[in-house]
Amino acid sequence: MAGKQTVIVTGGSGFIGTNFVRLLVKSGGYRVVNLDALTYAANALSLVDLEGHPDYVFVKGSITDRELVSSLFAKYQPVGVFHLAAESHVDRSIVNAEDFVQTNVVGTYTMLESARAYWKGLSDEKKHSFRFLHVSTDEVFGSLGETGYFNEETPYAPNSPYSASKASSDHFVRAFHHTYGLPTIITNCSNNYGPYQFPEKMIPLMIMNALSGKPLPVYGDGMNVRDWLYVEDHCKAVKLAFEKGQPGDVYTIGGNNEQKNIDVVNQICVILDDIAPPVEIPQLREQGLKSYRELIRFVTDRPGHDRRYAIDSTRIRRELGWRAEVGFEAGLRRTIEWYLSNPDWVDRASGGSFGEWIQKNYAWRAEESK
Repeated sequence: MAGKQTVIVTGGSGFIGTNFVRLLVKSGGYRVVNLDALTYAANALSLVDLEGHPDYVFVKGSITDRELVSSLFAKYQPVGVFHLAAESHVDRSIVNAEDFVQTNVVGTYTMLESARAYWKGLSDEKKHSFRFLHVSTDEVFGSLGETGYFNEETPYAPNSPYSASKASSDHFVRAFHHTYGLPTIITNCSNNYGPYQFPEKMIPLMIMNALSGKPLPVYGDGMNVRDWLYVEDHCKAVKLAFEKGQPGDVYTIGGNNEQKNIDVVNQICVILDDIAPPVEIPQLREQGLKSYRELIRFVTDRPGHDRRYAIDSTRIRRELGWRAEVGFEAGLRRTIEWYLSNPDWVDRASGGSFGEWIQKNYAWRAEESK
């Protein structure tokens, strides 16, 4: 791909989006137009350091706003779209699925229609190089047994309103390629973790709760298995699929890091015991806490909780040369250290007082290490 290219990234202020926008801008090959509605799972603080950067433009707005979306295509003339915007928290979808239908289904349809209208007016050369890359999830495939892996040929069997909405969006993307010829690519990833993840997701929730001396809630028996993928590895895979994948391609992207939920929580506790021992923190020492593992509590399982996810990434490794680079233990420690080092971001994302907690209970460790 020669020269600097303009792309639209939807949901660029969310968890994966923030990391992805940073990757694109850092690469030096792209000018990024970030369209984000800044709902609960996004955080304007995540990309504040890019404000004024010549390769970054932020637009606040919804992907369901056809007029706005179409105006962005007309104004910025992008070579492609990275569609990441989505409602993604399963528990919220169980309580109320309407927002998931509007954002994930209607929003994706709106993006596709606007992209198709724009694409039809391009020259043959630009039509050929245009790409609409849709980022999806392995949850659309349902639940695995004790063996086997999801791949690009796995039938869809969504079990939650969230995964049903993502499955629907995947089908629309596929249909727009086969019906209209729009050059689309779909990626289905496993569970992401890393910096900038919204604090109600499992790993950051456990970090925040542990450091506050609150219970660490584990659904059911804690034996549900997920394949964990460090967010930066995922972002590199998406970029590669956009640059080297062919229209109509689908790639499943996993970290080859299967972990039981209870094991993940225990590993978080072990790392926190090392980094911020509760016996050295007055607030937690007063509770008599000697290890964060003492806070683990098993709670009633959530409805439709899939037992196991695992992804076979053979195709993207073989065809595009992608490899996951960050192992789970290293990635988890890196993630925990990031949350401890960014209390202002956590406060903004959670509406909490994590920064105050850091100042009272953890700042001494930073001073000690200087």
